[in-house]
Amino acid sequence: MRPMYQLNLITKHSGSRLISTSLYGSSLRRSYLYVPSSSPRMLSKALVSTSDAIIFDLEDSVAPNSKPQARQDLVKFLSDLKETSMDRYCIRINALDTSFFSADISHVIEKSTVKTVVLPKVHSAADLTNISRHVPSNRKINIIASVESAKALWAIGDIASWRSDNMEVVALLFAAEDYCADTGIQRSRSRNELLYTRSRVVAAAKAFGLQAIDMVCVNYRDPEYLKEECEEGRRLGYDGKQAIHPTQVETIHTAFSPSSQEISRAVKILIQMDRAWKSESRGAFGLELEGGGKEMIDEPMVKQLY
Repeated sequence: MRPMYQLNLITKHSGSRLISTSLYGSSLRRSYLYVPSSSPRMLSKALVSTSDAIIFDLEDSVAPNSKPQARQDLVKFLSDLKETSMDRYCIRINALDTSFFSADISHVIEKSTVKTVVLPKVHSAADLTNISRHVPSNRKINIIASVESAKALWAIGDIASWRSDNMEVVALLFAAEDYCADTGIQRSRSRNELLYTRSRVVAAAKAFGLQAIDMVCVNYRDPEYLKEECEEGRRLGYDGKQAIHPTQVETIHTAFSPSSQEISRAVKILIQMDRAWKSESRGAFGLELEGGGKEMIDEPMVKQLY
């Protein structure tokens, strides 16, 4: 028996699909804005940001000699928050092989109620197993695993499928600059040199029901370049994108949300497919295109709307 698609589900459109639900938490996850935890001013400003998710950063945006103080400041800042839900907030800690890791993860777990941790430089599933030993059995942590090396890309299936009783990978994040540093790839404006890697990250995420988070656009003062990169990421199958500046958020939201034309097309497809199945006993129909011509629509095309 063929599935019957409900037209009223169009109202649930989000991310790179017209109809979807969040993979963790209850909110959209199109944008992830990094906020340096070493800046009290930026921490406060993050609370009024329109970004879907906020990543309080203890890693790259914080100088090594400032990390201990930034960690303390972040914990106090989070403890003073009056919000009832912390689903919007994430913390990026320092990597497992650094001297800052143990203190970072113990503070995150013991002194904050943030549920999602961004783990940088995850090279293998063994790294995740080692990290899970630092998490008490009575605490559940969502993990965004950052893909930053050739080793990580080689082991990406094992990373994406990894689970434990106290930790769950909910998303894969592509860190392009670290990946290029590790592999010797030379960046270009076309981004063609990263097409394989970006596509592989998406494939692994979707294979195991995770969210795929696209790379940072480092040209944060070039809105057209950001728009182009966002639209490309969505075409590749990414659900959202990292941001390093508040001005990037709106462009990311626009790119990773369906346009009015896409919603109109989806409505037409659902109505006409329902008619084809019910009244005409057909599994496909021809959708009239603007400017002439027809596009063959069958069940796989309908599934792409969801």
